[in-house]
Amino acid sequence: MDTISYGDFAKLDIRVGKIIEVVRHQNADKLYIVQIDVGEKTLQTVTSLVPYYTEEELMGKQVVVLCNLAKAKMRGETSECMLLCAETDDESESVLLTPERVMPAGVKIV
Repeated sequence: MDTISYGDFAKLDIRVGKIIEVVRHQNADKLYIVQIDVGEKTLQTVTSLVPYYTEEELMGKQVVVLCNLAKAKMRGETSECMLLCAETDDESESVLLTPERVMPAGVKIV
């Protein structure tokens, strides 16, 4: 496993978020387009969680979000953050990381 310096880690803006909107991507079987409240703003991500979660399970869920990821286009939609998950090597399981207790949206993960 490669190591990084604390300075590199400190560049990551990881925060508690709350999912406020979930819609299936019209042109991709495994993708959701998700709006996440991260405190001072709402970020959009395109995520491949369809095989693991229903829209109802995701709505209102507290999640851990990498907020300063470079924007990318996925199937024509802008993804501007990343939901952090624990995922098995064979991708048979993917579980969203969540705070142990309810925390306000926007709280930094340190």
